[in-house]
Amino acid sequence: MTEAVGGPILSRLHGLAPLRRLASALAAEGARASLWLPVCLGLGIAGYFALPQEPPPWLPLPLALGLAALAGLAWQRPALRAPALALGLLGLGLLVAMLRTESVAAPVLTEELGPRWVSGQVVQVEIVESRPRLLLDDPTVSGLPAEATPARLRLRLLRPLSDLRPGAFVSLRAVLRPPPEPAAPGAFDFARRAYFQRLGAVGYAVTAPRIDGSAAGDGWSRGFQIAWAAARQALGQRITAALDGVPGAVAVALITGDRSAIPEAVLEDMRLSGLAHLLAISGLHLGLVAGLVFFAARAGLVLIPALALRVPIKKWAAVLAAAAALVYLFLVGATIPTQRAYVMVALALLAIILDRQPISLRLLAAAAGLILLLSPESLLSASFQMSFAAVTALVAGYEWLSRRRAPGPRDRGLLARLGLYLGFLLLSSVIANLATAPFAVFHFNRLAVFGLLANLVAIPLTAFVIMPAALVAMLLLPLGLEAWPLAAMGAGIELLLAVAAKIAGLEGAAIPVRAMPTWGLAAASLGGLWLCLWERPWRLLGLAGPLLAVASIALASPPDLLVSGDGRLLAVRAGDGGLVFSSLKRQSYRRDIWLRRSGSETAQAWDRGGGPAASGLRCDALGCVFEFAPGRRLGLALAGEALEEDCRRVEVLVSLEPLRGLDCPEPRLVIDRFDLWRNGAHAVWLRGGLPRVASVRALRGERPWVRRPEASTAPSPDGRPDE
Repeated sequence: MTEAVGGPILSRLHGLAPLRRLASALAAEGARASLWLPVCLGLGIAGYFALPQEPPPWLPLPLALGLAALAGLAWQRPALRAPALALGLLGLGLLVAMLRTESVAAPVLTEELGPRWVSGQVVQVEIVESRPRLLLDDPTVSGLPAEATPARLRLRLLRPLSDLRPGAFVSLRAVLRPPPEPAAPGAFDFARRAYFQRLGAVGYAVTAPRIDGSAAGDGWSRGFQIAWAAARQALGQRITAALDGVPGAVAVALITGDRSAIPEAVLEDMRLSGLAHLLAISGLHLGLVAGLVFFAARAGLVLIPALALRVPIKKWAAVLAAAAALVYLFLVGATIPTQRAYVMVALALLAIILDRQPISLRLLAAAAGLILLLSPESLLSASFQMSFAAVTALVAGYEWLSRRRAPGPRDRGLLARLGLYLGFLLLSSVIANLATAPFAVFHFNRLAVFGLLANLVAIPLTAFVIMPAALVAMLLLPLGLEAWPLAAMGAGIELLLAVAAKIAGLEGAAIPVRAMPTWGLAAASLGGLWLCLWERPWRLLGLAGPLLAVASIALASPPDLLVSGDGRLLAVRAGDGGLVFSSLKRQSYRRDIWLRRSGSETAQAWDRGGGPAASGLRCDALGCVFEFAPGRRLGLALAGEALEEDCRRVEVLVSLEPLRGLDCPEPRLVIDRFDLWRNGAHAVWLRGGLPRVASVRALRGERPWVRRPEASTAPSPDGRPDE
């Protein structure tokens, strides 16, 4: 790419000073321009997921031919190499995303099914709030044709079963539902993630499962998964037998990746304190495992002179570390985030074997490109975005610092080395927190204020006590001697949880932040990449990206009205910015999401008896009228009897009844039960001009993971779905 922008182009830009300066700057960056290759690939993938509808199925063939033509053009004309390569990678990103979507296609349930007999093979068992949750592979559902049966489904059981293991064939009666849609326009899309996991239904059992046998599974893939799932479950039971309570649940999470047994209060403390990343198996954990094995193996091999003097023990240690990290990868379930972390660790170890720099931006770019090619959907996940943002910023930051830091004395004392370690830890925490802050705000609507302070204690504790003890426990497990290292691990975990609880209990530990628009996240991402990937002073232009992200939050006002897709929950925004809900007793999950996205922490309910629960809101048994501005009213018709009056006096009408044949000319905007059924949850902006509306369906578009409502579930005239 340097040759493309540094030679022929410069000679053709006479009289175009700005373009000439731009080409000179690119040429001066040298090989760093290649770091933008995975960025171009990611932009193509992002473009695919941003499309309002699926590209035509015939597109991959001409797209592949176009990519081949671009490659030939770039080979023959060096002056066009850079733009051809960029365009080619954009097209390749679109192509791999299309092919990945097609390759994972599987039936998805389109409507709720009442209690049906379900049978299938258990491939995973989790404990969620003291109740098992099963993942069934290749299930059968009574009354459902084979071509419409999901490839996988997930069920919650009534009570724990001690003899239930991965590999068991079970049958039970269960209620099945389609994977849930976003709770609000722009909220997390679980159905999209489920599509790429081939998860076509979720639900709950109404009878205890009957175990009909057990097997390793048909095919090597399922058998391999079941074998590791069984080993993971058995290991978790061994850990909790030696270390009970919350420390045991956290130890299971750190060793096997199963966080399901950790109480929600503990998880909330970890989130508020900025330590939740320690519970998610990521590059930190795989890096610690690989690093501990690498240094232990190297130290052990040094003690054998016959080997140390004849073989490259550093490379041998790297091979052993890669093998240990691979075992750990399978042990924790080989999820997409852990696969991503392993790719990064494995490439770093490969660099050691090949006598290359193990940690560099080029290595990071290679890992990102490989992951995006294998699982393009991971680009949309918080774990991908936050992990690469943190590592990219850390590598770029220390790279910049190493070129400007004067070399110090090699023989520092213990206190000097300790101070240097704490200084680098503080700097690393600052860089990582700043780099991941936009993504934390976008995905979780929270900003942990004291996360830096908590990590200064928690990361050394995890690196020097908890994970080494876990590694020793796993090595001694076959000998039955895991109790004492697990006790040491438990002591470290108790201290970690105490730190999390203390930090979470501080006033203002986490600041709620209202939803950031997607363009704000894009600005923060591209600005951060510009700042980190370039080397010359023009990299500072990237600071505009995070500033635009902050501005996007200030410019985007939360909706004034939210209505769930089933019409069972409504909320209006009061004058103080808080949300007033139709009920505080139902749909707590959806209510919490609405609160977080609005930047609020507390909810209040409106008074249906006629009292003023919030400024401008008046309710009776038939519905509510919300005066959102002087002389401007919103009508919420909860019963059909309120429709005729509301049609004459409100500017915006939301009806939980279908408006079949009713003449309602007065409102500028009408949302009825059919609109909710077809388009899912709605958000309405009322203040500052004409009413504006967004729906879940409109934002998601016509994509394979978007469920189309079935005519059989259309609302009946009384507003309830047909039975």
